[in-house]
Amino acid sequence: MPVGWGAGGDLTHWLSRRLTTFPRIVLLGLACAGLALVSMPAAAARVAVVLSDDSAPYQEVFQAMQALLDDSPHVLGRAYAAGLAASSLNDAQLAVAVGVRAAEALASLPVRTPVLAVLVPRAWYARNGRARLSDSGRRSVSAIYLDQPFARQAQLIRLALPETRRVGVLLSTEQAGLAGELDLALQGQQLSLVLGTLSGEQRLIAPLETVLSDADVLLAVTDPLVFNRNTAQSLFLTSYRYRVPVLGYSQSLTRAGALLSLHSSPAQIGRQAAETVVAALQGGSVRLPMPDHPAYFSISINEQVARSLGYTLLPEAELEKRLGAPR
Repeated sequence: MPVGWGAGGDLTHWLSRRLTTFPRIVLLGLACAGLALVSMPAAAARVAVVLSDDSAPYQEVFQAMQALLDDSPHVLGRAYAAGLAASSLNDAQLAVAVGVRAAEALASLPVRTPVLAVLVPRAWYARNGRARLSDSGRRSVSAIYLDQPFARQAQLIRLALPETRRVGVLLSTEQAGLAGELDLALQGQQLSLVLGTLSGEQRLIAPLETVLSDADVLLAVTDPLVFNRNTAQSLFLTSYRYRVPVLGYSQSLTRAGALLSLHSSPAQIGRQAAETVVAALQGGSVRLPMPDHPAYFSISINEQVARSLGYTLLPEAELEKRLGAPR
């Protein structure tokens, strides 16, 4: 027995000190344990990456993901939409569908592996892609769209073409529901919408000329019934005849005749996909974020078109910087 325990006062003082110190020790231990858990690396997971085919853009997404996940504990497996079987997803904690065909192939499988669809049009995902992938809510799904957000496109028009007031947009009847969102984004930059609609088997030229006659710039939207390999040449020639520049959504449209384009490369989409995978696999269960537009993007300018139409634009890098492109 410690000296002095014979006196009630000394015993009371010793107990008081121990009762005060004990919770501090427990709390310190819990805090250290909590820090250890936070600092623990994520458990290794298998991620099945399904490509729509073996063409360069899809391979580029996979390669970018692989390069960025090399230092992580996660293992990527590669499969293709053609002949995809449930066995391709054996032991996979997460599947990444690259392109619409890959997403549809995954949607047809009976497995419940969560799916992140990337390089897919927002219109496809909203119309039926999400419903098919989620299988009535039985499968967790999300997406990184191919499309740029309208607000970013409107901001680029204001930065690159400050004299612009009226923005022309031609939509198919299938995409006409986007008009309200487009109008709102343009209003945010003090721009007005000049809308044209292409219906059924209607020829492109008539509604296009109606839009061009009242627009300062034509904004290309990812609408396959308006912009495709069969219509692109006529669209650019007609817009050039009206002296109306086109803001495109891909580098190929810049090369084809758009004054400039706002786009995300497959490598940029792959980078965002890899970051999303790492975040989703933190913790015990897969937690996918809400669907979103590309975080990383680039701007390309057709200098020949700029000279022909009499435009002097800021350099691509400067426009990207002012638009807030992450590095």
